Amino acid sequence: MYRKIMNFLEEWKNSKHRKPLILQGARQVGKTYSILEFGRNQYENVAYFNFETHPKLNKTFEESISPDYLIPILSHIAGQTIVTEKTLIVFDEVQLCERALTSLKYFCEDAPDYHIIVAGSLLGVAVNRTKFSFPVGKVDMKTLYPMDMEEFMLAMGENSLIEQIKKSFDNDTPLPSGMHDAAMRIYRQYLVVGGMPECVMQFVQTGDYILVRHTQDTILTSYLNDMSKYNNLNEIKKTRLAYDNITVQLSKKNTRFQYKLIKKGGRASEFENAIEWLCLSGIVSQVHKIEQVKKPLENYRNIDAFKIYVSDLGLLCAKKDLAANDILYMVEEINDFKGGMVENYVNVQLTINGYRTYYWESERGAEIDFVIQRDGQLIPIEVKSADNTRAKSLKVYMETYKPAYAIKLSAKNFGYEDGKKTVPLYAAFCI
Repeated sequence: MYRKIMNFLEEWKNSKHRKPLILQGARQVGKTYSILEFGRNQYENVAYFNFETHPKLNKTFEESISPDYLIPILSHIAGQTIVTEKTLIVFDEVQLCERALTSLKYFCEDAPDYHIIVAGSLLGVAVNRTKFSFPVGKVDMKTLYPMDMEEFMLAMGENSLIEQIKKSFDNDTPLPSGMHDAAMRIYRQYLVVGGMPECVMQFVQTGDYILVRHTQDTILTSYLNDMSKYNNLNEIKKTRLAYDNITVQLSKKNTRFQYKLIKKGGRASEFENAIEWLCLSGIVSQVHKIEQVKKPLENYRNIDAFKIYVSDLGLLCAKKDLAANDILYMVEEINDFKGGMVENYVNVQLTINGYRTYYWESERGAEIDFVIQRDGQLIPIEVKSADNTRAKSLKVYMETYKPAYAIKLSAKNFGYEDGKKTVPLYAAFCI
């Protein structure tokens, strides 16, 4: 299955300013698969080292972390000669070996001709929580997310539909209704399956939602195990409580996160470490409210007002134990959840595209789901789960801040009217 990260990895390989690369991301998003696939296609050989499956590897880094010392030993362990420019060196689950991470500084300074990629599922957690000597300024960094809507459609063999969607997005011209309906159907399938590569592969091969759900449940269990394994004892219970509650809060009319809903009398001081752990592990992301719409948006965020979205739609539906058909047919019983689910979907697509997302509220309660900086402009994005696109809040925002244009995401076809660019939900990846 094609992943867009391949383009980035090729650019990294060919860059004159290449440094050792850290690829981070939540468990099961496809880091190892993508690196090994890239290595097989772009190098003569790959020397792969996994610190989880081979804990004795840590000893190799205890004596010295200079490249001159490490390369002969790593060549011996890998059973092949590691050659500059021709071998891709891969350290996997590198969060389990602090010295391996520190060694990247010396590869950057003393042996820049070696090509090294390291991957870690809980790197953010590990670097934040322990005495890691992080090689600041000596590494390139990239986050891999679950597959987005475009990668899902590519896996489904819908290449020509993607091209049509991109043209319609650029020109604001509606798709033929048959294509629009087909794309909406694939979008709803994506909500159920999500973007975890193993789930997507199973769905493409079998079309079996029950099999996919089983895999999603396994991934959720591995997340819970991580909460126990890589967290201090006091925080384990709080982290699980917070994670379980996030999906509940997405079902509320106001999706702003409230600590008191985790447990009666819950406060920020009690749960903020748990929320931070979930964000650092890549399992969830925070979207803060902005007090003013000015550049840079980060300067105007309210640290106490935020929403939390999960990193994958399929896992969200699995966690809520929603039946596939309820989502595929958008039944009335899930009406309370539709708004939060679709907001979550849009946030995932925007995050994968590199946007920092925020939301806005007026004093009188008008709310814009997302504000992003796109091509130097601050653009409001209104999200509707169906095709009823009356947007009073957007009108208030546009009158107040006069943006270059606004984006309305809904089930409606492409169009442009009164400074509002109408984009169907399946095309959020184009933004």
